[in-house]
Amino acid sequence: MAAAAAAPQSEEGKIRGIAEGFLREHGIQGMSIAYGRAGKINFEAAYGFADADGAEAVTPQYRFRIASVSKPITATAVMRCIEKGLLKPDSKVFGPQGILGGDYGEDVAAITLDHLLTHSSGGWANDKDDPMFKNPQMNHVELIAWALANQKQTHKPGEHFAYSNFGYCVLGRVLEKVLKLPYDKLITQEVLSKCGITSMQIAGNTLAERRPQEVMYLTSKPGAAYGMNVSRMDSHGGWISTAGDLVRFASQLPVLLNQDSIRAMTTHGVSESYARGWNVNKVPNWWHGGSLPGTSTIMVHTANGFCWAGLINGRSEKLGLALDKLMWQMGGVVKT
Repeated sequence: MAAAAAAPQSEEGKIRGIAEGFLREHGIQGMSIAYGRAGKINFEAAYGFADADGAEAVTPQYRFRIASVSKPITATAVMRCIEKGLLKPDSKVFGPQGILGGDYGEDVAAITLDHLLTHSSGGWANDKDDPMFKNPQMNHVELIAWALANQKQTHKPGEHFAYSNFGYCVLGRVLEKVLKLPYDKLITQEVLSKCGITSMQIAGNTLAERRPQEVMYLTSKPGAAYGMNVSRMDSHGGWISTAGDLVRFASQLPVLLNQDSIRAMTTHGVSESYARGWNVNKVPNWWHGGSLPGTSTIMVHTANGFCWAGLINGRSEKLGLALDKLMWQMGGVVKT
């Protein structure tokens, strides 16, 4: 374990005890956590190991796949484009009048930018038929064309909430079309660089593509974390990050967006618990979790501006809820 920010020994020791107990209880090898406010890290630490053999200790500089915690980052870039007048919430995405064009049916052509942001496009839910986990040999353009042709909507746009990885994949392509840059470069330029973040990257797919200072993803089925096209998940689930960099992002939304945009991004849509890239409640707290084989993550922005992130290199049933509870518990110990 290494701590990047000075903390009273009793505070550091108590958090270490809570974290290591959690790792033992859930059979997880490694964890990284960070807490902070307004771009400054108050407490940052890592526990356990990056590998299955316990030979490689995790430090706060280690990066994890953050999975769906990528969505608030993509949503922020979209909101910046709206602020600049490059996009409108009611901009059509597909069809002759759409940003991405194409010849599709009436319902598909009715999908707007806001439908994608709020997961109310009418189809392509995160279920057994999630197109983002099919046809791994296809690139973004090929997969989107295939999904629109072969997986029909189940509702009209704007009527029904269904969490959609595919919708945020499409948002990534909208950003590329408008800003004329590859997704990773436009996010670096429009979002990350403005928060002082330099270490985030799009993940590789295989163990051989493991980045420097990136953990290994440990699963009960050997290799299960390395049989997916994670890089194609870029705008909905493809980033790797440290916990500290996620706190730098979440705690600096006012650096990135004006108050009207932040209010719009955190006001619920069709679902009362989901806004535009963030889960929300009435407190109001904003947060997002992430889950892939070998990965569980959480990023939280509380009502008083205190933010945190927790990353672990394991996954099991209900582990996401346990990680959320753990981060609140440890957050109560961070007094700085």
